[in-house]
Parts: sequence; C-alpha cells; structure tokens
Amino acid sequence: MLKDRIAVVTGGSGAIGGAIARHLASLGAHIAFTYLRGEERASALVKDIEALGRRCLSAKVDARDGKAIEAFALQVEKDLGPVDILVNNLGATQVLPFALIEEADWDEALAVNLKGLFLFSRGFARGMIRRKRGAIVNIGSLAGHRLLEVPVHYATAKAAVTGFTLSLAKELSRYGIRVNEVVPGLIQGGVGLNASERQFKAYTEHCSLGRPGRPEEVATLVGFLASDQASYINAQSVAVDGGL
Repeated sequence: MLKDRIAVVTGGSGAIGGAIARHLASLGAHIAFTYLRGEERASALVKDIEALGRRCLSAKVDARDGKAIEAFALQVEKDLGPVDILVNNLGATQVLPFALIEEADWDEALAVNLKGLFLFSRGFARGMIRRKRGAIVNIGSLAGHRLLEVPVHYATAKAAVTGFTLSLAKELSRYGIRVNEVVPGLIQGGVGLNASERQFKAYTEHCSLGRPGRPEEVATLVGFLASDQASYINAQSVAVDGGL
C-alpha cells in the first residue's frame, strides 16, 4: 500500500510514534524518525524496521530547534529520498493544575506541541509542494476536543492542532497535498500514562468500548490516511477514542 514511499515520523521513540513507524514500514514505506529521549527504544525501532527490509534513518532532534529540523529534512532527502508522508506525532504534557502553571510551563508546552508542528511541517512541505504530492497526518488529542480533566496548557496546544490542520489542508490542497488529523483518546503507553487511577476509571466507564486504545489502533488509521486509499479524505479530524 505504501511500497517504497518515504515517511517521516516525529517522536518515534514513544509508544504511539513507534507503532506508527513500524506499521508504515510494514506497508512498504522507508522510515525516518526523530526522538529526543529514549535512545534504547529508538535503536530497537531502527532494528525492527530494518528487519522488515526497509531503510531507516533516526535522528535526535529538538522540536524547538528550527535549524536542527531544517538539517534533518535535508538529511532525509539526501539519504532516503523525496518525502511522501509526514506524521507529526511529537507531543509532550506536564501534569499541573491551572493555578500552578508558570509562564515558562505555558511557553514550553506551546513550543514543543505547536512550534515543533510548524517547523517540521514547513521543513517537509516545501519538497511536497515542489513535487505536487504528499500526505501529512497530525496527531492531536481528545484533550483538545472534549471536556476532560487534563492540563490546560496541553489541551490548548492540542486544540490548536485542529486549526493548523484545517488551514494547512486548504492551502496545500492546490498542490495535491492532503492534511488530516488523528485524535487519539486514552491510549496505552501514551500520555495516558500520566492519568490517575480515578481518571482512568472515569474514561473507561464513559467509553462505549470500556477500555483504553492500543498504539497499533492509532497506527492503522494513520497508515490509511497516509495512503492513496484515502485520496479523497482531506482536512478531517478522526477520533480513535473507543466512542466517548
């Protein structure tokens, strides 16, 4: 389905990012991914992807460093080839009540979750525009779409992913580039690890399927949206939340 496509996944060392990278590779794509922490997980991911017979490039990149992201984009094009797919999966949260959020905490949340989204998209969209093809999948969060007990600065950043997706989808559609958003709910191994036992219980009680999701279930949707099978799907926010 993605034979010999070149796909970039940000935040590949996390549970969801790793599942996405592995799934895209299983569909035939060669993978480049970034990470900031989790060197052992990153190394294991490279081995898993190469075991599938795919080429893989990993790089330690700070989402707040525009020059490093530009250098990474150039390296991917040089080592793997023109990028067909970008998955903006990178994200981070910090569990703090609103009254205790400092200005620096707010700035950090928006820098990692939004500035990184902008910088990676700009870095790889330029090549897609020149070639007049490509697919971008942004990973949002149910925190930006539902009334949930989550940190305000994280929810704000993730809500902005939707607006970014809509505007970018409209602008890039003239170049044959599709932009969609996947909106995960509570996912095993994701930021849901920060959920308390009470929050976990409340979610599963209200979720129609009565359980958290698996990273592979998010990855399957990302693979579909990145493929030509989704060629008429654009500017959509698709939830993977078990029916909340």
